[in-house]
Amino acid sequence: MSKKPSAGGKIQWTKMFRKLSPYTIRKGFRYMKHYGPKEFWIRLHERFEPEEVPYGPWYRAYIPTEETLETQGKQKFDYSPLISIAVPAYQTPVEFLRQMIESLIVQTYSNWELCIINASPDNEEMQKVLAEYSAGDSRVRFCNLKENLGIAENTNRAFAMTKGEFVGLLDHDDLLAPNALYEIVKILQDHPQADALYTDEDKVTTELDEHFQPHLKPDFNLDLLRSNNYICHFFVVRKSIVEKAGGFRKEFDGAQDYDFIFRCTENAGEVLHVPEILYHWRTHKASTADNPASKMYAFEAGKRAIEAHLERTGTKGEVSHTQDLGFYRVKYPVQGKPLVSVIIPNKDEKETLQTCLEMLEKNTVYQNFEIIIVENNSTTDEIFRYYKELSGNRKIHLLRWGKEFNYSAINNFAAAHAKGEYLLFLNNDVKSINPDWLEEMLGVCQRPEVGGVGAKLIYPDNTIQHAGCVIGMGGIAGHMFVDMPADRTGYLHKASLLQDMSAVTAACLLMKKEVFEQAGGFTEELAVAFNDVDLCLKVRKNGYLIVYDPYAKLYHMESKTRGAEDSKEKVRRFQTEIEYMRCHWIDILKNGDPCYNKNLSLTKWNYSLKPIPGMETEAGQKKEKTGRKSCRKYQ
Repeated sequence: MSKKPSAGGKIQWTKMFRKLSPYTIRKGFRYMKHYGPKEFWIRLHERFEPEEVPYGPWYRAYIPTEETLETQGKQKFDYSPLISIAVPAYQTPVEFLRQMIESLIVQTYSNWELCIINASPDNEEMQKVLAEYSAGDSRVRFCNLKENLGIAENTNRAFAMTKGEFVGLLDHDDLLAPNALYEIVKILQDHPQADALYTDEDKVTTELDEHFQPHLKPDFNLDLLRSNNYICHFFVVRKSIVEKAGGFRKEFDGAQDYDFIFRCTENAGEVLHVPEILYHWRTHKASTADNPASKMYAFEAGKRAIEAHLERTGTKGEVSHTQDLGFYRVKYPVQGKPLVSVIIPNKDEKETLQTCLEMLEKNTVYQNFEIIIVENNSTTDEIFRYYKELSGNRKIHLLRWGKEFNYSAINNFAAAHAKGEYLLFLNNDVKSINPDWLEEMLGVCQRPEVGGVGAKLIYPDNTIQHAGCVIGMGGIAGHMFVDMPADRTGYLHKASLLQDMSAVTAACLLMKKEVFEQAGGFTEELAVAFNDVDLCLKVRKNGYLIVYDPYAKLYHMESKTRGAEDSKEKVRRFQTEIEYMRCHWIDILKNGDPCYNKNLSLTKWNYSLKPIPGMETEAGQKKEKTGRKSCRKYQ
């Protein structure tokens, strides 16, 4: 946000500079060389911006108490599958090896086995530790390889050792939370046929003295997965799917897990997300976890993993790196030249409409469209003179809506007259930034699984107005990253990644006409508010995806013609529309947006943590201490 830095912000920067080490300075120069001075400065600001809810105290209040863990340990499940944890180990520091194994020993779910492939048999310290734990617990098994075969083949050898119904992947120096397997099996009670599961994760320092950078994930999100390996850790998959997918492939070393996850999810039926932080990724200075520029080969392998996935699924798309390594763009080409019906409601506002129409004509590469202007009770002579000027344009059709304003009814009326295979609902106060915006949206929308596509909308002052909608935000639904500088990418770059959302704004919404009709169009009981959210939810309920496309960028003046919601009648109408949404979409409002995460705030637009009640109180501090005790064995 373009605001004066707070005193807290200044303190944060001061602390940061005090902590600069020679390594950090060298790393900074590498990043500057990669991004360039301007982009580097933007990302530096993002990285060191103070957390609204600091993760350290939040995490300590979040982890389960000793009492909770003891209760979990006594739980008897009706369905208790054996879970095999596959670990390829190579020259693992013995302290890390012990901590990894201990994180299994303290699991509150006991039906597991740990299968360790040791690719460094000449390491006597490792041999001693492995022999010690396997002798002390029959669930810990290891096998020595004669030589290191590489990460992919080593992992396949670990897979071959497993006997469980499910297999989980764990790196040799990382840790599972003590309730990790319990939470996996708990969710399987209601979804026993699920084929794959994944959890949230965070990072932990080498010394295990600080947890940071939590990755709080959405439920399965195809377009986000094609943008980044957001699933990553902790990934658990049915062994039959592992066998069907074919294990790891050495030609994807560096991104072997990304390629593997694609093939598993392609073959899986139900893929479940467990929204709990259950995996702790230990970072080293040389690891991709903390220094992404250090392993460019890994990001090239990631690009090839996406390309292979697209080829297997018969999807045409061109994959490229973004400036943020490990994050990718898939550009979907337009197939043929389908007609798009552009629907623009308008009342008065001649200059605004004229700017919008000029944008469509002069700053839009894709030109096979018709324009339907829905005139709604204009009063100025100027607008009617302009309509007369437009009458000679064969692309433009003028419809007249003589009833009172009802956004839903107006757009349904226009859609009934539309000749296009695709409908583009467009506000009159929108202006394109990049000329390929419509082509970009159409390429995404043509995919058979996609129902609708929304754009990235930016205020004239170059701050974000819309980057997708989250259900429950602000009560019913709200836009993400509002007022954030448009050149920033946000939490885990989500403002700039193609991804599936529960809803997008109809200020610029492209939708298949047949999908629109299947959903019953806009709900006319929602005259002004939430009609686009409701439409998107109906489309998703019918099995289609709603996609947020940040590569389609437009300026938006934001409801310039509508006026304030300040009269008694408008306030009453707004309350009625809120009640409609609460009644019709109670499940998602109660259970949470599947494209978001329950641990994230519903009052902040920037993916801030949701505060834990009492985390700063004595009770919260007490919980911190008991939580620490529960992890003591592997710390």
